[in-house]
Amino acid sequence: MKSHVAVLGLGEMGSALAGAYLDGGHPTSVWNRTPGKADGLVAKGAKVGSTVRDAVGGADVVVVNVKGASVAGDVLGQAGDALGGRAVVNLSDGTSAEVRAVAERAREVGADYLHGQIMTIAPGIGHPDATIFYAGAEAVYERHRAVLGLLSGHAPLVSSDPGVAVLYGMAVHGTMWGLLNGFLHAAAALSDEGVRVEDFLERADPALSALSGFLPMIAGEVDRAEHATPYGALRHHLPSIEDLVRESRARGIDTELPEYTLGLVAKAVRGGRGDDSYSRLVEHFRRRS
Repeated sequence: MKSHVAVLGLGEMGSALAGAYLDGGHPTSVWNRTPGKADGLVAKGAKVGSTVRDAVGGADVVVVNVKGASVAGDVLGQAGDALGGRAVVNLSDGTSAEVRAVAERAREVGADYLHGQIMTIAPGIGHPDATIFYAGAEAVYERHRAVLGLLSGHAPLVSSDPGVAVLYGMAVHGTMWGLLNGFLHAAAALSDEGVRVEDFLERADPALSALSGFLPMIAGEVDRAEHATPYGALRHHLPSIEDLVRESRARGIDTELPEYTLGLVAKAVRGGRGDDSYSRLVEHFRRRS
């Protein structure tokens, strides 16, 4: 028999999650604070709970997707001890500390707990290329892998600590925003010269694709705290960054992003780290004592 799933929260993402379970043939109950959002899901076979407690009553797995971990904790709190013996999968955003607090509340009423960090937009739910990072008890993850697998093709368990899934998600997003900001700054300079950005991408593809190949090397240096390098040292980055700042300034393009990078590299070089690799700059971002 397929697991009965309760989905709490029917925003754009929550509705996609519930739809995936219905499409997968799972008995699905739903709840949303605002009535009416479940109509399309009811037409596909979902049962609407009049309260959170009602929605989770017959469920094996309780999935919550609302605006923030603190809200998720409040919603789950409405179920109270009805969560006992069930698996709670929290797919709401939040900080690692907030997620751990929700996990503790779930455990206090006897529920098992997993946190999942969704790395796709709603239309991507169920796609084989979509990723959701999970963290929590391995036994719970293994018991419900079929349910989790309906949502994404990649669903790794990254830690027994629920908060680590959040950090995985933030790490991907942080890398993404850094890449996008750098690319848009470059696009501003190219288009200012009348160069089509699509032409640049086509012609620079080998150079841009090679950038991701450096990440495993940088990751290893950070993990080992070994930053000395025979090539590509920080001091060799300085002239190119300075050129980018001067070019941007001459074109009237915002210089905040390259100047920030220049400040990081120049500080490290002044501090005697000029012969180290770029990974040395991780020390700038670590918590100060």
